[in-house]
Amino acid sequence: MDGIVVGIRVTPRGGRDAIGGGREGRIVTRLAAAPVDGKANAALVSLIADAFVVPKRAVSIISGETGRVKRLRIAGDAAALAEIARTLYAAAP
Repeated sequence: MDGIVVGIRVTPRGGRDAIGGGREGRIVTRLAAAPVDGKANAALVSLIADAFVVPKRAVSIISGETGRVKRLRIAGDAAALAEIARTLYAAAP
């Protein structure tokens, strides 16, 4: 199967949508949206799709839909996606 699975730590109502590097094996994100009616999850999918340069349909939440810690599957070229993930994880907050 092509693509990768990444761990994400989400902070909803974080003021703005941003990726803040990595910690404890997860990419840390902040979202402006509140966790109401799936708005934070939709914002997360959009943010991750933009960061990994894939369409939103290529990003799916496979676990943690209602929690702050999530696992996402990103479809596409696994090697290219893994390199982007490494870059995002290493990014300074």
